[in-house]
Amino acid sequence: MEYDCLRFSEIPQTTKLFASFADDFSKVKEFYGHAPDEGGVRAAAAEICLDASTRASMAEILREQNRNLGSDGAVEKNIERLSNGAAAIVTGQQVSLFGGPAYSVYKALDAIRWANRMTRAGIDAVPIFWMATEDHDLAEANACFFGERYGIARMEAPLEEGVEGRSVGWIALGNGATAIVEHAIELMSGPAKREVADALKESYTGQETFGSAFGKLFARLLKGRGLILLDPLDRRLHGLARPIYQKAIEEAGAIAEELVARGKQLEKRGFHAQVKITPQSTLLFLDVNGKREAVRQKNGGFLAAGAKFEKDELLRLIEEKSEALTASVLLRPVLQDSILPTAAYIGGPAEVAYMAQAQLVYKRVLGRMPAILPRMSFTLIAPEVSRTLKKYELSFREVLEGRQELRRKMEGRSLPPGLAAKFNRDEKALRKMLCEYSKPLRKLDETLGGARATTERKMLYQFEKLRRKAGRAANARTGVLDRHETEIVSALYPRHALQERTLSLLPFLTRHGMNLLGELEAAANRACNGHRLLEL
Repeated sequence: MEYDCLRFSEIPQTTKLFASFADDFSKVKEFYGHAPDEGGVRAAAAEICLDASTRASMAEILREQNRNLGSDGAVEKNIERLSNGAAAIVTGQQVSLFGGPAYSVYKALDAIRWANRMTRAGIDAVPIFWMATEDHDLAEANACFFGERYGIARMEAPLEEGVEGRSVGWIALGNGATAIVEHAIELMSGPAKREVADALKESYTGQETFGSAFGKLFARLLKGRGLILLDPLDRRLHGLARPIYQKAIEEAGAIAEELVARGKQLEKRGFHAQVKITPQSTLLFLDVNGKREAVRQKNGGFLAAGAKFEKDELLRLIEEKSEALTASVLLRPVLQDSILPTAAYIGGPAEVAYMAQAQLVYKRVLGRMPAILPRMSFTLIAPEVSRTLKKYELSFREVLEGRQELRRKMEGRSLPPGLAAKFNRDEKALRKMLCEYSKPLRKLDETLGGARATTERKMLYQFEKLRRKAGRAANARTGVLDRHETEIVSALYPRHALQERTLSLLPFLTRHGMNLLGELEAAANRACNGHRLLEL
């Protein structure tokens, strides 16, 4: 049941740029190609101009990749539609252990939802999930967090030494895969445990990489929904994207200059540049001895991991071995949309923010930009957590105020019933008594009204302080307050971040059933231009 909707501006750490994008797009529309709505997607679809041979090649590559991942007939049908001219609703995410945080699944569901919506509106569209296998942040990819009743369980796969710095899609899970899968299964419970456990066992085996295991898991969890999965590490895709790499090198200086200027423009408007760019930056990485190294401009040439390259050398490398190059965060979406008929890209807050910079790259390198849509955003509240919130008369907004403020409020609301009732009665009596002094004091001397108000604040502060001390004393005897505080924070705002950015969705699925996916899709269709709270 959906019972609340928060504006993104109410959520800590939300950038001003993304909050403006979500609340009032007119304030930032100059930084994007189209409005984030059905009209914007329709307009972007009309601008698609994908070479027929590229479309055919992509369809063939996607058929092969998705068959290898175990995708079903619904995916095959969507690839055929793509081959015949359908537009694409694209999203993507780093291929993290066990599917990563919940928002990875939310992105996939949103791509499916928007593809279905546009198809019903007369724009044939299919959903595509770009698995960011080229990323090299292994620490982030090799971490998965399961929520527990009174804490968080962190898991990571034991890997061979020396794999840091490589694209995570190349890193094999190895011999430790079975043990970490069994550990994850032990932590899960509920009616769908068997189904999710089987999906994990079939996906996360020793011979799989972070990329292939992630793809196989998503193919199983989202079966029947037609989500097309794409692994960009395929060298054939690099061949198709060769012109984008070449243009990024040929116009590196102009692109960097424009991006530096865009950063200043954003800052002048009170926003900030999500991606830091210098005049020496390029939008490419080069594989150097298995490590993904940034390519930088220097003295008319280029530098990567200490190795120097002239422009002609890099262009020749792109021609002969394009798979040695990978795109940065600002070039990746442009590269993606050069080989896909993208009408819309669904991104999270950070992605939406950096698209304000990527717009310049789209304009110079590709000549068109898709509509950018903010992904669905949820906090799921389990029944026992909901009961604890109600016990202390807490709202989710109060949880977001921080652990210190949360604890203060819980201490004041955790007294034994009789004592709590007495505090409430006496607080009302105190307020009433002080209020009764207001009129006669002002009649005696108008300036005494302020003194009375100050006295009231001080007395009520001390009264509340006494109530909190009583709450701490009660907790010292039982420890209940400690447990309840940990329960609330670990479930709703773990690691000082939204639940969706930290916790895996898998335990929620095992406990509440696979139909939770459909409930999330349905909830996303309800009116809410922000973050949804769903009580399960």
